[in-house]
Amino acid sequence: MQHAVGSPLPPPHQPGHGPATGWSPAAHHPSGPPPGGAPGGPPPPAPGFAGAPHPPGTAPHPQGPAPQPHAPTPQHVAPGAPQHGAAPQHNHAPGAPMPPTPDTTGHIQLPPGGPVAMPSPPPGTAQADTGGTTLAVLLIGPAGAGKTSVAKYWAEHRRVPTAHISLDDVREWVRSGFADPQSGWNDHSEAQYRLARRTCGFAARNFLANGISCILDDAVFPDRPVVGLGGWKRHVGPGLLPVVLLPGLEIVLERNAERSGNRRLTDEEVARIHGRMAGWYGSGLPIIDNSQLDVPATARVLDDVLARSIASPPQW
Repeated sequence: MQHAVGSPLPPPHQPGHGPATGWSPAAHHPSGPPPGGAPGGPPPPAPGFAGAPHPPGTAPHPQGPAPQPHAPTPQHVAPGAPQHGAAPQHNHAPGAPMPPTPDTTGHIQLPPGGPVAMPSPPPGTAQADTGGTTLAVLLIGPAGAGKTSVAKYWAEHRRVPTAHISLDDVREWVRSGFADPQSGWNDHSEAQYRLARRTCGFAARNFLANGISCILDDAVFPDRPVVGLGGWKRHVGPGLLPVVLLPGLEIVLERNAERSGNRRLTDEEVARIHGRMAGWYGSGLPIIDNSQLDVPATARVLDDVLARSIASPPQW
């Protein structure tokens, strides 16, 4: 259905109900009268109804008194609400900026996503129930550490709604002009990385503002704290809980060999990244060596680490 430019769209039709009160189809089709009708007047009556012309040579049927038109049903209008057909009145001072439009999707108001605060530790000596707590987690590790597999499993097996946001997936949203890090790290790939990280942070904050936990994964290097970990803290908030997955080099080499496409790196690149990740030792961040752990076991260890991080947040 096409609507005239500048005219409001009709309100949504609810099953079992007619058009919403106060909405007139004519108001949305002001292009002109129907064919054969007089401008501004009612359409000609159909044959067989009162007022229809009768064939020549026949007497008109006697007509009773013309029916009186029904009075329009009074409509209840909330105080201050604009009348139908009248321009809405805005009660703000001349020259003052217009109030911002509320952040809505359809008819559901969404809370805005603000910086994520640190979860409150449970009272007393009780350990935090991470399975039922809304959390923001950042899983760090080299290529082949199992970040994505562990993050997906952890998100799927929690008792509360949880989203998994992978920075690599978001980076690959760029199809034409994708800056593949395998071709070298330069200003172009750096810009796309920063854009993807900011996009992930925005998504995480909005999920968390609406009661959905998030686990993000990224290969953050310890020797670039401002670009890496500091960037995540800026975009998500101080309540982000970072955890490092760091298995042995032989494990990440085996896992990398099972990859395909641009996710698979050369052995030399994997070894170089793994060596840089060793700088997380002594950083104060919790580290999980999952060399001998499968994905479910690593997810259970992650829950234990997060419970300790809530009780005693890491300094980063």
